[in-house]
Amino acid sequence: MSHYLDEQQRNQIHRLSRRFLWRTELPTWGVILTVYGGWFATLAVWETLGLLPATLLLIVLTAWYMALQHELIHGHPTRYPRLNQLFGTLPLAVWYPYGLYRDSHLAHHRNETLTVPEDDPESYYFTERSWAGFSPWRKRLIRARNTFPGRLLLDIIQTLGSAAAAFRQRDGRSIAMWLIHLGLLALLLAGMVHLGFSPVWYLLAVSYPALALTKIRSFMEHRAADDPLARSAINDAGAFWRVLFLNLNYHSVHHDLPGVPWYGLKTVYEQNREAYRRQNHGFVVNGYSEWLRQFWGKPIDVTVHPRVKKDHHE
Repeated sequence: MSHYLDEQQRNQIHRLSRRFLWRTELPTWGVILTVYGGWFATLAVWETLGLLPATLLLIVLTAWYMALQHELIHGHPTRYPRLNQLFGTLPLAVWYPYGLYRDSHLAHHRNETLTVPEDDPESYYFTERSWAGFSPWRKRLIRARNTFPGRLLLDIIQTLGSAAAAFRQRDGRSIAMWLIHLGLLALLLAGMVHLGFSPVWYLLAVSYPALALTKIRSFMEHRAADDPLARSAINDAGAFWRVLFLNLNYHSVHHDLPGVPWYGLKTVYEQNREAYRRQNHGFVVNGYSEWLRQFWGKPIDVTVHPRVKKDHHE
């Protein structure tokens, strides 16, 4: 569902969608070719490049692949979900199947339940009852995860928890996705062995740091505001981060208009900068370094969801 600021913006986006790049999706095709070509080429010539340069390149390309998977979920570069899925199923990112990410992320895009625990599968908040039932060590772990470095280093626990839950609950569809994912991953790691590249090194020194990079973007891109339109951040990030995250730093714009391709988000935001800042009640960040400075050792207050708590007491 799209939420336009007004009829003028609807007309603006209609005009933009008729431009050559929007119609052909060439920027997204370019990302697909660059990510896949760069990833496989780096792996093929890693001994020539050297382990450290190859590792750094693979980290960036793998993190970029995760951003590409998000774009594929939202209907780019083709109108055919099954075809888009083919471009995102290969487990370069290791930690989760594309299908599970797709299902949870589309559920996350219901703005009226955004951030609400048990309704938003990507929420970091908890119900009051769940929080009260946690042991002291788990609460300390969650608060540590809510610091900037903690989110980068510890959030993998939540990522792997979804796999454990699927098998524990005997969710056949999720288990099937995991089995396909693990089968493809086994083939991918076998290819690395053939090229003399250590699979263990890839898991620990490439895919884990790549996942941590993506957590920079998602650190505090949502908050539990009463107004659903004020729950998503706008981050005035630098060019490197904008390209790596495919402009998802303009997260408020993306949640309003999830069908707008990544290369259109900045344009849409710049055309309506002040309107978006008013609409999301000033939830604006001046680059990811602002989060780093504020929350290096101090956790963000993401524990019991305040709206759920208020409804419970009412």
